[in-house]
Amino acid sequence: MYTKLSAVYPGSFDPPTNGHLDIITRASKLFPKIIVSVTDNSVKKHMFSLQERVDLLKEASKDLPNVEVASFSGLLADYLEKIDTFVLIRGLRALSDFEYEFQMALMNRKLNKNIETIFLLPDQSNTFLSSSMVKEIAALGGKTKDFVPECVEKKLHDQR
Repeated sequence: MYTKLSAVYPGSFDPPTNGHLDIITRASKLFPKIIVSVTDNSVKKHMFSLQERVDLLKEASKDLPNVEVASFSGLLADYLEKIDTFVLIRGLRALSDFEYEFQMALMNRKLNKNIETIFLLPDQSNTFLSSSMVKEIAALGGKTKDFVPECVEKKLHDQR
């Protein structure tokens, strides 16, 4: 474990999935503090408000004592400087994720040379999973309980 470093796992998390929770759990074993940082992505149509996503992640990660959930806006590089950390956690589900994530890691490092991005692979059972798929399944009345934490499943059901 990196004994002095906190790490940030950023994303829109709309909705939080079991894949997200898997990455959060894995990261929590590597760092003394993980800050799950929720943001509004202006190019995405969100199902849940920023506060709802923060609350859902707090509930889903409540058994992980070294995980904190927060929200931010603006550039991620600026946010990291503000909270005085430089380690980013990103999940890679498939090769298709790598190209985008690689570009983002390089851009973040260009914005702040101290930023390091650590890529974690989810459990095989979550490699196909995305928030977009979960939203579509929920919108069409499908069952999402195998794809999201229980608190998210309840919230998705309440939205119908």
